[in-house]
Amino acid sequence: MRWYANVREAGHGDTTVVLAHGYGASQALWDKLVPALSHRNKVLLFDWDFAGGGGGAGQQEAGEGRYTFGRFADDLIALMDDKRVRGAVLVGHSMSAMAGCIASVRRPDLFSHLVLLCASPRYVNSEEESYVGGFDKAGIDGMLDAMSSDYDAWAKGFVPNAAGDPDCVPPLEKSFHAMRPAVALELARMIFLGDQREVLDAVTAPCTIVQVKADFVAPPSVAEYMRSRMKGAAVAVEIIDSVGHFPQLVAPQQLLDVLDGVLVRHGEDGHGVEQAADVEVDGGTDITA
Repeated sequence: MRWYANVREAGHGDTTVVLAHGYGASQALWDKLVPALSHRNKVLLFDWDFAGGGGGAGQQEAGEGRYTFGRFADDLIALMDDKRVRGAVLVGHSMSAMAGCIASVRRPDLFSHLVLLCASPRYVNSEEESYVGGFDKAGIDGMLDAMSSDYDAWAKGFVPNAAGDPDCVPPLEKSFHAMRPAVALELARMIFLGDQREVLDAVTAPCTIVQVKADFVAPPSVAEYMRSRMKGAAVAVEIIDSVGHFPQLVAPQQLLDVLDGVLVRHGEDGHGVEQAADVEVDGGTDITA
């Protein structure tokens, strides 16, 4: 069973831009970007199965261990193979950024550039490692308890903080409420309790990490940590002067400016990448589960 649905293509050009949405979202949250991106590029959009919408999306049942970053990565790979896309520019938002990193390690031929939007490999702070993810463990546990008790009430409180702009709350709230509560809870456990930091060491695709100046979910300090770990890749960090975790809604033009710069450089460097040797990322420690 595939974890994606509602695949859609727009525009045409030598470069394919794949837009992968994050938790609580759907492909509709890219709508402000698609007209500009599709003017000179082919754009590929889809919905993860937890999103609301047709085609059975949002209707999957939760189950302990059902959702993992590695499985999302495998489905992203399957989508690329199904559409016969190689050397794409991936724009992965939030959880999809880390799934994209794993997919790029497993299949280097698929991606010529990763745009990691509001990404975080680990949300829980670790005082022993001097790591600041933005949340302490007690705070995450309290959030998960609140979701378990009354998901709709939790979403009504969380969405305004995540959006950052009151005008963007209605579409985002609709998107969050379209998820099944049990699925939303299982995904939140995967995301907020997971640790994908070791994946960063294996990434070789050029990356642009895009963070928002005032994003309480993924603070800019996480971007600098990610850059420090990604020693095998050429990495740039861009900070958007805005608020919230969804710049595609709140600051679409600033995000488009960043993506335009990435795509211009992508065109100057040539399209596609050579087939790289297989990279083993599932050694003694499973870094993709």
